[in-house]
Amino acid sequence: MVSLSTWCRYIAHKFDYSLSLSYKSYKGGIINSKEVYDTVWKNLFQGKLTYLHWNKGQEMAPTVGEQGGTLLVRKLPSADPMTISMNVVVHMRGRGLAVMRKVIKRVFVGDVVLLKDPEKSDNFLVRRLAAIEGYEMVSTEEKDDPFVLDKDECWVLADNDKLKPKEANDSRTFGPISISNIVGRVIYCLQTAVDHGPVQNSHFSMRKDSPVLEVELDVEEMAKNHKA
Repeated sequence: MVSLSTWCRYIAHKFDYSLSLSYKSYKGGIINSKEVYDTVWKNLFQGKLTYLHWNKGQEMAPTVGEQGGTLLVRKLPSADPMTISMNVVVHMRGRGLAVMRKVIKRVFVGDVVLLKDPEKSDNFLVRRLAAIEGYEMVSTEEKDDPFVLDKDECWVLADNDKLKPKEANDSRTFGPISISNIVGRVIYCLQTAVDHGPVQNSHFSMRKDSPVLEVELDVEEMAKNHKA
């Protein structure tokens, strides 16, 4: 049974997601300032913070087995690697209500993330976030010069260290990617009906995701959707 404190933390996460998603729609011109309030509450009470994704391949072994796994992915309205502030003006019953708040980091180095394949627009990859903007990248190859990741860039790697770079199909092959390519964080993996558990992410993310897991994790549903 989920405790009251966990439910409160879960609702807080839903509100953060709802507000962030509404703000993103507002900044993108999809909704106007008068529609923000209704959109926030609609997003808050409809849908979940997670969805299921099937992944197959040896790139993320042993985190995800070579035979594939059903993954529980936490939605991210935007994968901000830095702490930012945002101001939103919400119109409620003809009155302007100014909402000022801080948006904390949503992804951290060490997180297993779901991202848009930079080379195939209709495909998604599961990789581990290894570095973000401002990090200096130094190669083990002497011929390669070190470089610093630019703003909004990140570096992702496969977990399977037995693979060669081309086989791993990660940033060692396609280079830095935009942080906006990240669409979710993998928080649980089911490989078989008896082999499943939380994914080892950064300490910060695992703490943030714990109430989401407690409320939304349904192993039976994951097993029913498992393709292996």
